[in-house]
Order: sequence, then structure tokens, then C-alpha cells
Amino acid sequence: MARYVRVATVSSRQAGAEDSPEGQIAANRERQRTLVERACLDKPDIVCMTEVITWYGLERSRLPIAAEPLDGPTIQTFSEVAREHHCYVIVPIFTVEDGHIYNSQVLLDRKGNLASVYHKIHPTINEIEMGVTPGAEAIVTDTDFGRTGFAICYDLNFRDVAEGNQAHDAEIVFFSSMHAGGLQLSIWAHDFSFFMASATPGSESRIVDPLGRWLIESDAAYQPINVRTINLDYRVLHLDFNHAKLGAIKKQYGAGVELDVARPEAVFCMYSHLEDTTCDDIIREFDLETRAAYFRRANRVRTAALNGHK
Repeated sequence: MARYVRVATVSSRQAGAEDSPEGQIAANRERQRTLVERACLDKPDIVCMTEVITWYGLERSRLPIAAEPLDGPTIQTFSEVAREHHCYVIVPIFTVEDGHIYNSQVLLDRKGNLASVYHKIHPTINEIEMGVTPGAEAIVTDTDFGRTGFAICYDLNFRDVAEGNQAHDAEIVFFSSMHAGGLQLSIWAHDFSFFMASATPGSESRIVDPLGRWLIESDAAYQPINVRTINLDYRVLHLDFNHAKLGAIKKQYGAGVELDVARPEAVFCMYSHLEDTTCDDIIREFDLETRAAYFRRANRVRTAALNGHK
């Protein structure tokens, strides 16, 4: 049962230099708002911005000024945007909760209400020395279009963040960052079977499919906003034990089922474009096996073989 989602990411550097840190924060906020409003012209379901959007151009000592409560001016600003455009908005800022400062992604729903907050699990050494507290766990949030996960910048170097998103059945992970991530975005998407959508300063923000393929990439000068419609009714499967059934699936469903084969990796992504049949329905109907289930079975067979030789 097709679940089409229009995803937007916004790439931006700092606004022009201001005379005071408060002025710089306000200018950064307004620059981001302008770009998000521009992204909303394409009627996205969700918009994600770069890491700590109000921090650009500030010195380390200004962290206590930049950190905001969850009802602070930046969240209020983008709450209005979310309500006006009826879309989810991911607001990455330094937050302060119970006396602790976090590097966070704040998810606002279509009514501008707080949906969830993710705290960066792996701040950099510099961030921790500045006073940033590490987050405790991966967060995956149910939205009206699917299960949404999060990661921030340095998190991309640590598999436990990706594994946490996968364990909570994330279908798309939004990556707010100061660095582009490059190949790592595709590695996460491929290895953990979810879409990745990145928002980074300048160029090379990407939306990546679950096979690790780029769907779109930003350009600082000409295309700072990425927008793509994706389908979250998908499953990644291995070709082993499944490939002989693909012809029968196409004969049964035709254009209603898309089979995107990545032969070098021996996997394929199945998408349902049908109104009343999901990928999971098709998996049951044709006795298919997802890649994750296949790998689990392979490990069980291996373990049994090892135990049999003892």
C-alpha cells in the first residue's frame, strides 16, 4: 500500500555577521526560516535543517546563550511555520533541559506541537569540553507517514546509532550535520535498509534510498534545497531464494510493484505502489524472505553446523 512522502532538506551557512551574539542567533534563525519557507513552496510532508542552526558565527563561550528551552524562540518560530504549512519540521539546535545542554533535533508535528526530541549520542570531544551532554539512546518517532529516525554529525561514525535506528524500525533517518558525510550516508542506508536524508551547510546534502543510491544532491550556489517524493512501503530482500519468484510477482501485480535490483550487492528493493496491498502482503503471498530475516536464518544454520561438530 503505497506511502508516498515528500521529503525536503535545507542547506545553509551562517547569516551575515552581527554585532552581538544575540543578534547573530536571531539572524541565523531568520535565514533558516526564509529557506524553510522556500522549501515549503514544494509542499513537503517534512523539512529538515542543518545541525545547530542558530550557532553559526558564535564563539565557544557563547554556548549558554545559544542553548534554548523547548519552548524558546527558535522552536516557537518553526512551530508557526509547521502550522502554517501543515508539515513536520526538524529543528536542530542546542537545547537546555534540567540544567544540561544537548545538541538536539527537535521534531515538530503538522500542528507545530512537539513530537519528539533526539539528543546527539556522540558529541565531538570539543563539544563535550564546551559543556554539551551526550544523549543516551536512539529515538524513532511514529509520524502520520512512517517511522522517523535521527542522527547528528559525528554520530555517523558510530554504528550503535544506526543500529539503534534499525532496532526501532526506522524507515527514514534524518541527518543534520556540519559535515557532508559522503560515502557513509550510502553505507548506512545500504547496511541498515532505511532512507537517509541529510541537511548540511553548502553542497552535498543528499537523499539516499535503502540500496545506498543518491536520489538528489544539493548545490550551495544553485540548489540549497533538496525535495523528493519517496515511497515508504518498501522492503529490502536478498536475491538468494527470492529471485526465481520475481517474474510471478510482476505477472500478478505489474506496475503496481517496483523491483529495484542491485546485482553487485545481490539485493533488491521492492516497493508497493498498490492501493490495498503492502510489501509485507506480497512477502507472505509469495513466501519471500527479507534480507535481515535471511541473514538471521543463515546465522542459525551456521551455529547449528558448528554445534554439530562439537
